[in-house]
Parts: sequence; structure tokens; C-alpha cells
Amino acid sequence: MKRAVLFVVLGLPLSAAASGHGPVFGLATPTNSQGEWSFDEGIFGRNTSLGSQASVRELVGYGFTPHLTLSFTLPAVLGETQLPPTRIQPGDDFDSTIAWRFQHRATKVGTRFESTAFAGIAVPGPQSGFKGITHTTNAPGTMFGAVTGMASRSNYVWVGSTYTRFYEHNGDKRPDVLDYSLVYGYRPPKWRRPPDKWDWRLFGELVGERSNRFLQANIPVANTQAHQVFVGPTALGIFHNYTVSFGAQFPVYQNVGAAFPKEHVRFAVNFSYLLFQHGHSH
Repeated sequence: MKRAVLFVVLGLPLSAAASGHGPVFGLATPTNSQGEWSFDEGIFGRNTSLGSQASVRELVGYGFTPHLTLSFTLPAVLGETQLPPTRIQPGDDFDSTIAWRFQHRATKVGTRFESTAFAGIAVPGPQSGFKGITHTTNAPGTMFGAVTGMASRSNYVWVGSTYTRFYEHNGDKRPDVLDYSLVYGYRPPKWRRPPDKWDWRLFGELVGERSNRFLQANIPVANTQAHQVFVGPTALGIFHNYTVSFGAQFPVYQNVGAAFPKEHVRFAVNFSYLLFQHGHSH
């Protein structure tokens, strides 16, 4: 059976990095197989008392080896609600990320322990300004992170974190963002289906992100810091070379500066297509 192991940045969101064979919001270890292309189209939304904002995200990934994947993210934002910077949810930054699965150890049939490291660059797009909050620079940022965990036929557990640091330009600087996630997935035995039928699994995802304050003329901008933690369920279905994943998250901790509204819910729907080399199987 061909196994869809799409690596997704979302955010990364990386935007957090997630996997088309794993969670929607949190980090996971899978990478594309050698010569495998992945194409994603998703909608990722954030709702507050002052309105909603959604990011339509296109992601393309390619596996250079079974353990090394390069991906690119192209977003477009709908809505103008001012929200804290995010790297978990795909936002309005263009991302390029390398994922290197540096540990892949099978302990028994169907069970493996893996670790993946991430490095990338985030480039603010034309919609990346924070109007009404402060003047921001278009200087890029660099991201580093890692995730480790276990995957089996029925259970998945991943824990990971990334840190994105934006560069300063003429005394202006976007906040640096630390994100982290803990994911548990379950695939009931009755849901293990052949490739000509939909194969489903469920996930419980905890994600958090913490950002410091904006800088303007080398002075920190008051009330622009944020730290939020979200929890919620997601689901993933696989059919041949296609996957669909969706879910929602709700805040369990919020310490957000007065410049931003508090979020009520985050949601996502993502569709993936995996293009394998001719004759290739996992």
C-alpha cells in the first residue's frame, strides 16, 4: 500500500509544520519519499470577537531522499482582523523549509521511532503588515526546530517545537515566535482499510505559541506580546494518493497584549495530492 507521508509547513504552522499523514496543526516527523511530490491546498481560519481571518495556503513539497524534503508555501489572506503573529497557523508569510528526518528506527513490524529537524526562511508577503498596530519591516526571518515521536499501525505520539527569529531593519522588527506542540493520534483497527477505500485516523492536538513585542525605532511597542495555547480534535482520511484533513482548536490559555483581540477558535481544512514516481511504492 502506498503510504501518504506528506510533509506540510504550518506554518508550520512554519506556519507550523504538519504532515499529510499526521496532524493538522502540530508538528510531525514524516517526510516525502525520494522523488515524491506533494501538493496541498488548504484554508486555515482564526475567529475573534472583532471578526475572522482566513489564509488560503498552497504548499508544494519534494522528497530528495526518503529522509529529506524541501517545501514551499504560498499564502493569500482573506480578512483584515489584526491578530497576534502566528507560525502554527499558515498566515501571510511565504515559507521555504527543509525537513531532515535524522532518526528512523523500527522496533518491530509496524512501529517506528523517528526524529525530524527543520530549518527554513520566512519572507513577509504583501499582506504581512500589521496596520493599526505598528509599522513593520519586510525583513525575513529564519526558523529552526525539531520534532520526535513514535508511530505505529494504531497509535501516534509526537512532541516538537520551532523558533522563528525575524531580522531588524532601521530599528523596526517583527516579534520572534516560539511554537510547540504535543499530538496523539489513534487509528482504530476497524478503520484500517485497503487503498481503494478511505482510511481514517483521529488526533488530539495541543499547540502553543509565544511571541515577544514589536520593535519600532528600537523601542518595544507596548501591549503587542502574546502567549496562547490551543487544544482540539482533528481527523485525517487517505484514499489512494489523496488525503483530506480537518479540525478545530479552542484556547485553554491566553495572555495577549491589549493591542490584539483574543481568539475564540481556530479551524482548518486541507486537501493533498501525492505524486509518486512511476512504479514507486513505500
